[in-house]
Amino acid sequence: MAEDDRERKEWLSRRELLRRAGLGTAIVLYSGAAPKTSVAATPRFRHRELKKTLKIIQWRHFVPAYDTWFDNTYIKVWGQRNDTEVLVDHINLTDLPARAASEVAAQSGHDLFQHLSPPAAYEDQVLNLKDIVTEVTKKLGPMKGVSRRSSYNPKTKKWFGWPDNYVPDPVHYRRDWWGEAGVKPTTWDNVLKGATKLKADGHPIGIGMSNELDSNMALISLLQCFGAYIQNEHAQVTLNSKATRNAVNYMANLYKRGMTSDVFAWVPASNNNAMLAGRISLAFNAISILRTAEGQDPALAKKLAILPVPKGPKQRLGLEHVMGVYVIWKFAQNKPGAKKFLRDQQLQYTGHFLNSKFYNFPGWPGAVKNVKKRLAKDPSGKYVVLDSIARKATANVGFPGFSNAAIDEVFNTWLIPQMFAEVAQGKKSTADSVRDTTEVEEQGEDLIPSPCRLCGPRLRGPQSFSGAAASSRPCTRAGG
Repeated sequence: MAEDDRERKEWLSRRELLRRAGLGTAIVLYSGAAPKTSVAATPRFRHRELKKTLKIIQWRHFVPAYDTWFDNTYIKVWGQRNDTEVLVDHINLTDLPARAASEVAAQSGHDLFQHLSPPAAYEDQVLNLKDIVTEVTKKLGPMKGVSRRSSYNPKTKKWFGWPDNYVPDPVHYRRDWWGEAGVKPTTWDNVLKGATKLKADGHPIGIGMSNELDSNMALISLLQCFGAYIQNEHAQVTLNSKATRNAVNYMANLYKRGMTSDVFAWVPASNNNAMLAGRISLAFNAISILRTAEGQDPALAKKLAILPVPKGPKQRLGLEHVMGVYVIWKFAQNKPGAKKFLRDQQLQYTGHFLNSKFYNFPGWPGAVKNVKKRLAKDPSGKYVVLDSIARKATANVGFPGFSNAAIDEVFNTWLIPQMFAEVAQGKKSTADSVRDTTEVEEQGEDLIPSPCRLCGPRLRGPQSFSGAAASSRPCTRAGG
């Protein structure tokens, strides 16, 4: 967004071009898909057992080729260079919250834990990463606003997370079917105009209203396009507004005209599967849908296209699809190694960007040079739009404020999808649903009975939108 461009210009104005060039020569890319620099040398510890161990847990990536490269190339080269055996566990994204909670409860687990939404609720359990944030920022320039607001607490002045990457969240749509409907989904008005014919032709709209990640992202994006926010820049609750009610009414209307009831029971993979099976005409998702189609069904891929979030009455502003934020637990066994791994990874991020097939955008824009030109090299010609989505239409969870423990709970207890679903299903009026949801936010009510049937007993400290982190994280796997 505009603030990112302004901050980077200010940073560049303080840097000499010669110094910029000097920093660039230090970057190493462990990637067959990208050029290697002359500093790639033979590992010092090739012929003996590695002395140290670094344990990492992260999600099973939606672009499988990334995990293959990360596990078989990147961590092995980094490990040899740093006399460290790097052990990586991959788990499904839906299992990350419960796993994080169990590690904190046991005070034992991995050195690095990657979350896929801002983990503000864990602030008291993690190291302050100010030192490596400062170091990397000196070399690459300012981190992106979405990254800063997802990893920093302005009240406690703590960098509780490392914003390794964020993922732009375009709209996927079937060009052939929308062409037949005579409209393009560039605005929310156009989506509504095309919905009736598309559903009548057997091609409904696919936007979830369920307790899952993609529903959260799509519906919060819709709110923002209508000018509604969960909180303001001062961390004050602002959900109960005319703009929110207008967005909820819009979604209820869209559901009646152009959607089917299965969206109330979706899981994160549901929109991917429905689009790839030809059951829906539009979905909010990262580029994994299009990339999967290119690999599995090239004919379908030719019919798919991506666009920025549709423009609403107020603006065009979406969220990141996932926000990759690593934390280093206070109980980590290899804290120095974990910090060095994070530092080196961001300084060598081009390989991560390319091997994720443009899925992972770096937390620091300066980490990958010439992004637009790299996107343009893709043979399909479809991915250049990601550059404008990333720069102009991607906000953090909790925007225009910072992500915090209360926002973390709102996001991970699915308050927003439930608010929309209650109205679309006719269970509550718009005014009642918006009011009740706002009251729950303001009061910090416990939405999930304790002990949770999936995660067991939970300890919870007081939370407020403007306060510090809670003592532990709420359950994120169940709605009751």
